[in-house]
Amino acid sequence: MNVYRATADEVLASLGTSRAGLSSKEATRRLAEYGPNAVERVRGKPLHKRALETLTHLFALLLWFAAGIAFVAHLIEPGLGMATLGNAIVGVILVNGLFAFWQEFRAERTLSELAKLLPAQVNVMRGEGVATVPAEELVPGDVIVVGQGDRVPADCRLIEAFALRISNATLTGEAMPLGRSAAPSDASDILHSTNALFAGTSVLAGDGVAVVFATGSHTEFGKIARLAQGGTEDRSPLLDEVDSVSRVIAVLAFGLGLAFFGIGFESGLSVWQASMFGIGTIVANVPEGLLPTITLTLAMGARRMARRKVLVRHLPATETLGAVTVICTDKTGTLTENRMAVRELFLSRTLAAAHPADLQPEQYTADRLLCEVSRRCQTVQWATDGGWLGDPMEVALVEMAERTGSASAGVSLVSEIPFDADRKRMSTLHEMADGTFMYTKGAPETVLPLCTHLEAHGRVAPLTRNLRQRLKEAEEALAKQGLRLLALAYRRLPAEAPLPTNEASLVFLGLVAFEDPPRKGVAEAVRSALQAGIKIVIATGDHPDTTIAIGRQIGLVGEEEIPRVITGERLHHLSESQLRTALDAPRLIFARLAADQKLRLVRALKAKGHVTAVTGDGVNDAPALKEADIGIAMGRTGSDVAREAADMILVDDNFVSIVDAIEEGRAVFDNVRKFLTYVLTSNIAEFVPYLAFVLFGIPLPLTIIQILAVDLGTDLVPALALGAEKPCADVMHRPPRSRTERLLDHRLLLRAYGFLGLFEAAAGVAAFSFVLWQGDWSFGEQLTAGAPLYLQATTACLVAIVLLQIVNVFLCRDERTSLFARAPFANPLIFVGIAFEFAMILAVVYTQPGNALFGTAPLGWQAWLFAGPFAAAMLAGEELRKWIVRVRFARSP
Repeated sequence: MNVYRATADEVLASLGTSRAGLSSKEATRRLAEYGPNAVERVRGKPLHKRALETLTHLFALLLWFAAGIAFVAHLIEPGLGMATLGNAIVGVILVNGLFAFWQEFRAERTLSELAKLLPAQVNVMRGEGVATVPAEELVPGDVIVVGQGDRVPADCRLIEAFALRISNATLTGEAMPLGRSAAPSDASDILHSTNALFAGTSVLAGDGVAVVFATGSHTEFGKIARLAQGGTEDRSPLLDEVDSVSRVIAVLAFGLGLAFFGIGFESGLSVWQASMFGIGTIVANVPEGLLPTITLTLAMGARRMARRKVLVRHLPATETLGAVTVICTDKTGTLTENRMAVRELFLSRTLAAAHPADLQPEQYTADRLLCEVSRRCQTVQWATDGGWLGDPMEVALVEMAERTGSASAGVSLVSEIPFDADRKRMSTLHEMADGTFMYTKGAPETVLPLCTHLEAHGRVAPLTRNLRQRLKEAEEALAKQGLRLLALAYRRLPAEAPLPTNEASLVFLGLVAFEDPPRKGVAEAVRSALQAGIKIVIATGDHPDTTIAIGRQIGLVGEEEIPRVITGERLHHLSESQLRTALDAPRLIFARLAADQKLRLVRALKAKGHVTAVTGDGVNDAPALKEADIGIAMGRTGSDVAREAADMILVDDNFVSIVDAIEEGRAVFDNVRKFLTYVLTSNIAEFVPYLAFVLFGIPLPLTIIQILAVDLGTDLVPALALGAEKPCADVMHRPPRSRTERLLDHRLLLRAYGFLGLFEAAAGVAAFSFVLWQGDWSFGEQLTAGAPLYLQATTACLVAIVLLQIVNVFLCRDERTSLFARAPFANPLIFVGIAFEFAMILAVVYTQPGNALFGTAPLGWQAWLFAGPFAAAMLAGEELRKWIVRVRFARSP
């Protein structure tokens, strides 16, 4: 049986219940049979598995392997500091993993604190009377009572309805209030029937009694939630890039380690000495500080996004936004304010369009009556927390009337002809000092035929055929703008006559055109996104004309431009190849989409190579949110099912925040490249000393534990400071990066390894040689590991590398822009990082614990000054390189 096509009594009989509802005993029995009225949450990964994943990805495995080698080396030959190295690397892995896990766990905690969609308590008929029971205890056959402001707890069939209007926005995306009645419906499916209420939707006005026919996962709400659980989880572009970097570094480090093991052995070193040399080469080429720096940079990006009203649930999503090429956005509540406002009027006294501010009720009778109808003919209520509660269009009318300041005194409501889905109008009857009046409002097609006159300049004039034609033309013109329309009318009732039960002989007062106005700043955000090469596709359950009108207001569609509009019905008949071809249109609007159709749209966009960001607030949006590269749910109005499926939450539900977050995401990718350049530069300076040791037979200029002092000590905070750089001024003036663009590309490697790193390597080896020369060392002379001259020489090498890294942190702030063209204090963390770096190297050189741990010795001022010319040469060389790049870029077409 189709519950929406049968009569109320037939539905009750088929569910084994009556208008008095179920007995408590029968309800308990059915609860055991059907289970609780709850949608099963998506079963996420257990906490221990999620924590384990942060410790076992590819780069972490590379570090685990390096730590293992260090521990093996310590077992074979203690006293070389290899155990300290191993412990430090393990500490890095654990701290980084726990930090990443905590960041996601904290976001999940914040998410769980957001309001739940389904109500906690419901009024139910339970044989002996009305009882209040938890929503989870509802069963098929229960008869419930719903009223204005309620959330519907389960799928129900109405058996009584009084002026009932509901919002299905969370389920279908349709923003307009919908009338509901208890009469059988001949709709093609239950979603479009006029007598069904669905779990998770809202009652805007009126009252009703309904029988529950589906609960939990069997509701339309539950079906979509299951669809959302079936989506696939794609890895973020950044995680793929980190894996790619890990593979490159692993191949490079272990390849060089094996090669230099062979070179060392062939040059006369023992197997053990050659092995230690190979291990040192591996350690020198593995940037141990890269992993925590990436994690902390993503966390800082997430924190900056939080300040811009975006809650990041998964850290890699912070950067993925920067790669977005298409934003597939909902309309209601994201591009718009999710409220109704009166935009335009068509007044009976002028038969012309007017703005609400043009109303003059103190001067014109027609305007006064229009304001009276707006104020009196409604069912809204004043909420306890402030503001009007009820049908959004009625709220807009009351607010418009209140702004005029006019109100008749001594008015009492004596009767009401309620709204219903068939009549599409309502009337209220009021007793006033000068008589009894009927105030009517409703859809123009149902009100205008009942009007016989119109209110003109202080008089009532007949509504002639020509005047009706003018009204029809005005109605069509407003409708073409995508505006919602109501017609307002009144009638003075004869004295002593019985109160009417239907409308007739009405006097027309005007047409009122409503819109859900665009959010402030959305037009600028759309312009910024288009300028950044990002395509914007509106995908909504709302009407095409309304969506086009909003598209024009926000600048997505030009005034004379005709966008490609594809409705859900049209999409149903498109093949995959036809859909992909349609996606090439520059301006695209999808309207009246069902949940599975929005999911299909997202898959088609991804199949065309797009990185997609999808917004949504309703249950119907959850499958698409889960499938998208970045799912973005609404924090205020969004359902918990949508938020569960999303990667990030818009706390303020504002499209502007998405564009802000994309800007931050692009900055994150740029910043990762900056500190990657910075970190890899010192790798060359750490590797070349081992090369000099083998090729020239000099003492080893830099020990493994000193490499650790750079990678996990002095480099760490400056690298984090680079990760906190603000977005560049032109970051939203360039197109999204290509999927083929690598985080670690040949340009970065050449700059770090083949240019900047060579300056540092030369400074380090030269400083080492300078101290040996000052100490009268002779070439070929062997020095023990504890010899004072050797300790000072290795310290000089370490100091030179650190000093040039201080210069390098400024050079890495931009790949092309001159150091002198950037505001030096725009990122105060740079100076915090330099202060930390300098303080740490002083502690390593001039404190006893630092000397003991890192094998160093105090230096004279000459060794510090020795690095100065190398730092100046590095600065001059990089400035020259940047100038050449800028010239070539300016000349390129």
